[in-house]
Amino acid sequence: PGWVHVETYTDQISGAKADRPDLSRAMRDARLGRFDVLLVYRVDRFARSLKVLVGLLEELESYGVAFRSATEPIDTSTATGRMLVQLLGVFAEFERATIIDRVVNGMERKAARGGWPGGTIPHGLAVDEDGRLTIVPEDFPLVARVFTRYDTGTVGAASVAAELNGDGLRSRNGRPWTPQVILLMLRNRCYLGEVNWRGQWYRSADAPFIDPVQFDRVQALLDQRGEGYEKRFATRRPEYLLTSLVKCDRCQRNFVGTSAHGKRHRYRYYMCWTRQRYGPQACNAERVRADELETAVFDALVAIYSDPKLIRDATLAQQTDLKADGQRRADALSAMDAELRKADAAVNRYMTAFEDGKLAADMFDDRVRELLAKAELIRSRRAELHAEGPPNERWVPTNVAVRTVRDDLRDAAKQAPDPIRKAVAQAFVHELRVQAGNVVLPTFRVLPRLPDHTPCGTDHAHGPTGTGVRVMTSRVGAEGFEPPTPSL
Repeated sequence: PGWVHVETYTDQISGAKADRPDLSRAMRDARLGRFDVLLVYRVDRFARSLKVLVGLLEELESYGVAFRSATEPIDTSTATGRMLVQLLGVFAEFERATIIDRVVNGMERKAARGGWPGGTIPHGLAVDEDGRLTIVPEDFPLVARVFTRYDTGTVGAASVAAELNGDGLRSRNGRPWTPQVILLMLRNRCYLGEVNWRGQWYRSADAPFIDPVQFDRVQALLDQRGEGYEKRFATRRPEYLLTSLVKCDRCQRNFVGTSAHGKRHRYRYYMCWTRQRYGPQACNAERVRADELETAVFDALVAIYSDPKLIRDATLAQQTDLKADGQRRADALSAMDAELRKADAAVNRYMTAFEDGKLAADMFDDRVRELLAKAELIRSRRAELHAEGPPNERWVPTNVAVRTVRDDLRDAAKQAPDPIRKAVAQAFVHELRVQAGNVVLPTFRVLPRLPDHTPCGTDHAHGPTGTGVRVMTSRVGAEGFEPPTPSL
């Protein structure tokens, strides 16, 4: 009696996980004070791990929110109630562990008998009534074609994928074939009539679907070309300094690092993800030489920080934007306060008229509920906006500070190891958009702020600790951005 329903939170995810969308939303609303009681159907629906349960209960207690269960006599305001909650958490965790053990043991026994243990069934295969692998007659010829073409030794996975796409053939989900999918098919021992469970292969079919001699030749060819599992994971990939920063202006996807072997050297490139995966017919963006692009980016950064006036003007412009954002935020809060006062006044007028006998309850009940719901929504939005806090003022750098950053950038570009150079690039570059004709339009960050404990090139006399590039980390707040500079 007396409870008012505020919000319902539902997750179709196991209670063993603490990272659940609606659970996170509920804890955020609890922190903002949107409710003072969290009611669950059962404790094991809230959390099925004792560690997660205790942590969530302590967090709710710190917010002043009580915890109740609709089907269990729980009152966390007493020592007995808290003990009962933890006991229920122990039983829930034990029940989950027992279920997992039973499922795992059942799947292992099924795989040992040759049954399919679960997961995505490879292309061209299916599971019969006994749970064993069998051929899909209309799809398996494509699998045989892939093995036969690769076994010739004259084509690679990319060429095989291009041939299939050129003939209008598509994968089971209707997508074009990619080299990665072809390689997975060629390595899959399910085509030998086997099923896998936790690294162990078991016989599932009476006879292999692919000739074992041909399968072994294909595996040897994969290893020889460096596409086998051993060489694939043993080969050290070169460092790509601009990972996640290079964007394709045509398809809006990221460029990814790739490489090609010449007679003497290995050449690094950035290539559009769409083109690499689906070919030039999907996106015709050209690849970009990685070493040339990385050199151009560092040269451009050094050139920009050679002009202290440009940096100061950009910082001052950002301060103006921050002040405007602060004013807009203040105006929004004022408007919300006015709406709240208006809604509260309307509710009070209805209640006063009811107390004076001028209105019957059924005449204004729906309207009052509507006003209360509107007021609750405004309070929630206001709490979220208030929690963001006012915008921080940016420090205006001196000429000496800017030149110090410039020297640090120049040193990092010439002398620092790849991990440090990559951290510098990730900190100072916001985006590199590749346009037609390999024209790259960069957008740089202006003096990104680093954690206070990070050593830097700017001393206390010239600016706050944490601005510089002596030692960089890859996590930097998305602060102000300079307008795009001339193309590299």
